[in-house]
Amino acid sequence: MSGTLHTTPHPESACLVVTLENPGKRNALDAALWQALGDLFLELTAENLPWRSVILTGAGNAFAAGGDLEEFPRVRADLASALDYHEGKVGRALRAIAECPLPVIAAIEGPCIGGGLEIAALCDLRVAGHGARFGAPIARLGFWMYPGELALLHERLPEGLLAQMLLEGAVLDADRMWRLGVLHHCVEDGRALKEALAVARRIATGAPRVARMHKYWLRRLRRCTPLSEEEKRTGLAFLDDPDYREGLSAFLEKRPPCFGRHGQSENEGNPDEH
Repeated sequence: MSGTLHTTPHPESACLVVTLENPGKRNALDAALWQALGDLFLELTAENLPWRSVILTGAGNAFAAGGDLEEFPRVRADLASALDYHEGKVGRALRAIAECPLPVIAAIEGPCIGGGLEIAALCDLRVAGHGARFGAPIARLGFWMYPGELALLHERLPEGLLAQMLLEGAVLDADRMWRLGVLHHCVEDGRALKEALAVARRIATGAPRVARMHKYWLRRLRRCTPLSEEEKRTGLAFLDDPDYREGLSAFLEKRPPCFGRHGQSENEGNPDEH
């Protein structure tokens, strides 16, 4: 039986909850689930979506306990099939999560291992129950992490942490990940999704375009190259945005802002298109 991806709208939080499910396997990620995840997050680049953020979580008491090892002899039978699996399915899904214009929040309970760790790391914010566990102990399975996936992890997690996970096979608890700054919120077990929904509501109180633009610029600045003159000008495009005028007026008038736009076109949310 293949894993399944479920989507549940939460209009009160202006977010879409995406749930990974693979019954009996602690939501292990099979090829079909990776494909569905990539398909969905590519759809989330569409114009005028009603959502202000996306929450990724796992069914039951697990986020995702890694890849589905039972299918590896088939999906990684030779070089061609392994490249298709890691680039065409896993890498495609991870890049789609990272490049989603909406903020993505991981709500983590239980094991967050291997592919689950990769997914959580590519999310923008991470909420976990105290009982969550994080790692990638694949050395015990006789293979190393595909470098394309490791490169994505290396952008998001401290190198020393990755070294401990990969070289020692360490599986770390939520408190350690909290102290390292990898987790943004650490809560009682069973409350990660509830807290993630609260995070989504806080995101939704801001001007709709702002979270998208902050996400864009955080991703752009990871390239560690100087901003061009055009980028500097684009970075001040909020000066012509009615939500900027509304937000400033509301502050000066000591009233709550009433922002007018709740979904932005792809071009509006991506400075590369200006």
